[in-house]
Amino acid sequence: MTTSPLRGRILDDLKAAMRARDALRVSTLRMVSAKLKDADIAARPRGIEAIAEPDIVALLRGMVKSRRESEAQYRAGNRPDLADQEAGEIAIIEGYLPQTLAGAALDDAIAAAIAATGASGPKEMGSVIAALKAAHGPALDMAAASAAVKAKLAGG
Repeated sequence: MTTSPLRGRILDDLKAAMRARDALRVSTLRMVSAKLKDADIAARPRGIEAIAEPDIVALLRGMVKSRRESEAQYRAGNRPDLADQEAGEIAIIEGYLPQTLAGAALDDAIAAAIAATGASGPKEMGSVIAALKAAHGPALDMAAASAAVKAKLAGG
């Protein structure tokens, strides 16, 4: 079994955080490691020993999304201590995510995908998203990309 570079970096950083006695970083990276292990176990029936790098990135993005939702709920519930902890975990996890396309770069990528697929309306959104995923994979924030594609294809 070969270890992905991202998985290796997470484990190395966990060891370093343990040596440095950085409690928040240790707990966050342990949580990430546990999620990775759970995902690996869930993938075994399909004959996959360890999930691939794009799946790890997707898992990390999901963790960030759920923490953002929790942070918002804690802030709404006047629990700044818990909200700050969630924000700290978000910052640590985001450190392992690839730089995402945004702004003009995302618009250019969408325009190229629309041109490549010949899409002309919202019904062809799936083919544009597929082309974007194929070309830019982990660099896409799918929520932002989907919203932008939908707006472009709707004439916005």
